[in-house]
Amino acid sequence: MNVSLQQLKVFVAVARQRSFTRAAREFDLTQSAVSRCVRELEEAIALRLFDRTTRQVELTTAGSRLERRIGRLIEEIELTLREERAAHEEHTGVVIVACDPVTSSGWLPERLARSAANFPDLIVTAKEQPQHAVLAAIEQGEVDFGVLCDANVAGADAFHTLPLVSTPLCAVLPHGHPLAAGVALHWDALRNSRSVTQLVTLNAEAGTRNVTERALNMHRIDAARANECGHLAAALRMIELGLGVGVLPVDTHAAALPATLVALPLVPEVSMTTVLVRRRNRSLRPNAEAVWALFAGKELQPAHAGAAAKPDAAPANPAIKGITREPMPCVPDDEALMRAS
Repeated sequence: MNVSLQQLKVFVAVARQRSFTRAAREFDLTQSAVSRCVRELEEAIALRLFDRTTRQVELTTAGSRLERRIGRLIEEIELTLREERAAHEEHTGVVIVACDPVTSSGWLPERLARSAANFPDLIVTAKEQPQHAVLAAIEQGEVDFGVLCDANVAGADAFHTLPLVSTPLCAVLPHGHPLAAGVALHWDALRNSRSVTQLVTLNAEAGTRNVTERALNMHRIDAARANECGHLAAALRMIELGLGVGVLPVDTHAAALPATLVALPLVPEVSMTTVLVRRRNRSLRPNAEAVWALFAGKELQPAHAGAAAKPDAAPANPAIKGITREPMPCVPDDEALMRAS
């Protein structure tokens, strides 16, 4: 069966107008060209679509059923093509970003808000998943790109990564805890203090467990893991309630830290790095590229705004380190995931 989109569109127009003449004007064709187009469609599908008289054109039963379904399909095709064209020409459409629980509860919301302010006609949707599922979604093209906390990337050749900001592992304690004084805490204190019997850490789905466990093992800290959470907010609440001492990636200057808790960087330092991840050798759609650039800290304005950023505007995040203009290949695990000084 050899049927063209043009034949279907002409058929729908004749059905809607109930006239070959009016349909011809709609397509800037002659009446005979429209009649020939409909006739070729009828021959291709072996169905009579219209009953023609000298005064009017009426749909047959088969033509009526076909017109309803074909009309909806053509509208859907045209809408899809318009949306795709707009996504390539303007900052519109939908961009889907996958993230792990650490970035979704910490770094990501501010960037989503910044995207909404910069690109009001663009929908940026966050899809939270366990870290391994985020990588799978990126590789399979289910999302535009991902944001992860220290990705231990299996099959690194499939991905480009861009490091953004480093966050130290901290001991998180209530203000009244015996170890809460000072500006930092040595790992040995967690091993030797009788006040540290249980630890609150993040689980495997959060993407930081391997780094945390490696650091704890290196410093021979064998306190029981009382709770392993997927979200930082849940872990902080458990610490507030006295369920253990946290070993968590925490920005010590973040306003999100509850007033009842203190976060002391653990030394020698072990840092987590927030990274953007995308498929290697696959270009992003222009709207996704704009969001990627904004997430990377490059202040962009919508194409239609025509206004540059204010020269005295503060950087998006003064803690961002290591930003480069091009995505960087994943570095070996031992170098990327634990940097102890």
